[in-house]
Amino acid sequence: MGLELRHLRAFLAIADEGNVTRAAARLHLTQPAVSRTLAALETHLGARLVDRSTHHLALTAEGRAFRDRAASAVAAFDAAVDPARLRHRPLRLGHAWAAFGRYTTPLLRRWQREHPDIPLELLRVDDRTAGLVRGEVDAALLRGPVDAPGLATERLTTERRVAALPADSPLGGRDVLGLADLAGETVVLNTVSGTTGLDLWPAEARPAATLTVANTDDWLTAIAAGRGIGVSAASTAAMHPHPGVVYRPLADAPPVHVVLAWRDASPHPATGLLVALAHEVTREE
Repeated sequence: MGLELRHLRAFLAIADEGNVTRAAARLHLTQPAVSRTLAALETHLGARLVDRSTHHLALTAEGRAFRDRAASAVAAFDAAVDPARLRHRPLRLGHAWAAFGRYTTPLLRRWQREHPDIPLELLRVDDRTAGLVRGEVDAALLRGPVDAPGLATERLTTERRVAALPADSPLGGRDVLGLADLAGETVVLNTVSGTTGLDLWPAEARPAATLTVANTDDWLTAIAAGRGIGVSAASTAAMHPHPGVVYRPLADAPPVHVVLAWRDASPHPATGLLVALAHEVTREE
């Protein structure tokens, strides 16, 4: 069997919808046709991609691994044949939650002024690489270590860490905190795109309780509700103010590196311009 884009599109629709019937409606196909297309793809790959044992379909481990590669391939094809992109291909810049912090607006304004022929699109994608591995963006502003294969990175700056506390927390009355001050609290961890894990604390003094969430909005909501505290980069305080959350500096926590990442094998033609301008913006302050 020759693998075609329709096989990838059918699989991605099923992965997104969690249901063959809805995937078929999205693709304007019949349910049997979509089921046959998925089965043919699995036969070609020699692996089961979707667990059909429940009413709400779930991806297998192989399916989750294949999803990013399939999305990247489809996105690359769509970009290659889009006439508008051939004329004025935008530079899609992804971020998971805080963009470029306080440098975001200066970067966007200078780009518009200096490169008006190349639109710069800032996109938030709740994903470890902000959609870069899946091909949803051309470059991404990321924090913390970047270990996804096939990516090139350029370190731009560092940010101190801050504690995020419920507005009525007794700790909020202090100007500066240490990691030990948080050890008795429940820590809210964004396991999808966050930069904090229990390994931030010494092994003998780690918080005993955690609450996991999947995005910054849920992270803020949990903290504001008093369900725990959080640790993040300082840009979070600037980009995500919340009436129910107060931020305090952490004196003894290591800083967070902010990097620009892109796919090494297929960079956008304007990637070099973006790297240079990002460095200039940080030096101007």
